[in-house]
Amino acid sequence: MKNKNNLVEIEKALKNQKIIAMLAPSFVTDFHYPSIISELRALGFSKVVELTFGAKMVNREYHRMLSGSRNLLITSVCPGVVNAIRAKYPQYVKNLAKVDSPMIATAKICKKVYGMKTCFISPCHAKKIEVMGSEFVDYVIDYQQLHYLLHKNLVAPSNKKEHFDKFYNDYTKIYPLSGALSKTAHLRDVLKKKEEKIIDGWSNVEKFLQKPNKKIRFLDITFCKGGCIGGPCTSKLSLRKKKKLLMRYLEHSKHEKIPRQKLGLVEKAKKIRFS
Repeated sequence: MKNKNNLVEIEKALKNQKIIAMLAPSFVTDFHYPSIISELRALGFSKVVELTFGAKMVNREYHRMLSGSRNLLITSVCPGVVNAIRAKYPQYVKNLAKVDSPMIATAKICKKVYGMKTCFISPCHAKKIEVMGSEFVDYVIDYQQLHYLLHKNLVAPSNKKEHFDKFYNDYTKIYPLSGALSKTAHLRDVLKKKEEKIIDGWSNVEKFLQKPNKKIRFLDITFCKGGCIGGPCTSKLSLRKKKKLLMRYLEHSKHEKIPRQKLGLVEKAKKIRFS
């Protein structure tokens, strides 16, 4: 199996191929917006997109599933959770949502719209494992590796005010936070508050799985404390400071004037299956 995290191969590919950089919104724990867009282009990426539109399409799938079932549904956006449940609690595998993660959803959209190779820039190691099993993501590097590449190639911070190339969506920028799927998927019309539970940190997840509350229909869970902002490849800032950075980024995004052609419009994802 090809190693999609080989930095030597990725650097070669950036010189010879058209590759899309796919950023999770958690990038703000380590990099500045919007300068990171120019910096990625300086490394050789042809396009730079964020996973927010993919997250929006994933939310629509969760809403649909919860509308049509009374069984327990466990989020599958976090590969750390998925892998751990498969290994330690196989009785819950049937409850894992058969829905793409925002990374895979975004990669599918990028393949359809651009037809280019894709590279995910990751806050954790578990996403690298997920990438290895996907035909839609060609390469993956984590935040620490991106810092290394920027330093190695002498890419200086940029003052350019650029937008992501396409698929802009503001409200799903909080997806890296614990419970963000529940908060952004508009589930109130299909789910009562007492029927959902948000848990972050694997030890806390295990406590629930060992003694489940049968009233719960929806488990929104992440392996890392705090959600993806707590990923092992993110900065060493406190979770409080990381959350503050993300919320500041969200607030800034609400006031950005984004050209219509850069927005994440549902028609861009027509005929793509995310489940």
